[in-house]
Amino acid sequence: MADEHATPGEMLILSGMSGAGRSTAANALEDLEWYVVDNLPPQMLKPLLDLTELAAHALPKVAVVVDVRGRNLFAELPQALHELRDRRQLRVIFLDASDEVLVRRFEAVRRPHPLQGDGTILDGIRRERQRLAAIRENADLIIDTSRFNVHQLATHMVDLFSEEGAARHVVTVMSFGFKYGLPPDADLVADMRFLPNPYWNEELRSLTGVDERVRDYVLEQEGAVAFIDAYATALRPVLEGYQRENKRHSVVAIGCTGGKHRSVVMARELAARLPEVAGVAVRVKDRDLGRE
Repeated sequence: MADEHATPGEMLILSGMSGAGRSTAANALEDLEWYVVDNLPPQMLKPLLDLTELAAHALPKVAVVVDVRGRNLFAELPQALHELRDRRQLRVIFLDASDEVLVRRFEAVRRPHPLQGDGTILDGIRRERQRLAAIRENADLIIDTSRFNVHQLATHMVDLFSEEGAARHVVTVMSFGFKYGLPPDADLVADMRFLPNPYWNEELRSLTGVDERVRDYVLEQEGAVAFIDAYATALRPVLEGYQRENKRHSVVAIGCTGGKHRSVVMARELAARLPEVAGVAVRVKDRDLGRE
């Protein structure tokens, strides 16, 4: 049962010009764990607000995309927003772009503007600006996307709405065995077969890279520490670039023959170094450790 005294979180209303990037912005918010509702008629805002207040812990951050696809229903949006502001912490975000940029974007995807009717794309844009004038005037934040591509807009949304200290990129460091095949979801692959294989050491064969004795053996080998330090340094600009391009997840695969000894040690050593990169959270996964 919901806590009657729970404080509901923030609600965002995401509106703006068609072609200005609402879908990209909404997807970025969804990646940040906002609950996103697309193309909601203004009349449904109050019932949605009631629902989120009943389930405050389950729906702490709600974003609603409202635009002219609602046609005649859209006219009721200003009054609905006025009523909502009296009850809830509410921000209205308006996405805009120049007419020239919007025309170019519609032409690129070969789709008509939703309001152009029998006219031109520019006619539709002008009609939409008239309908949205009151919303734009009362918006808490106006984002001009004229100079943004989709990746830059997504990154901008992350900058604006991610919680302080929250990871902007999650990297999974995966150990694996080459004899079982390459991980199909790997973004980067490193091969640890340049190091001596603990399998040929009778005392270590039955152990795994999780065991301290195997770890010590692997890291004592010539080139092991030098490689992992250099590889962590080389990955820094890659992970920083992934964040700029709003790539939220990546897999760095570390392989050896069977995925039991060297790759397991080196995956953990790499994972211990990567949190030094700002905005990165690290997970470790052993794909083949349990195989015979």
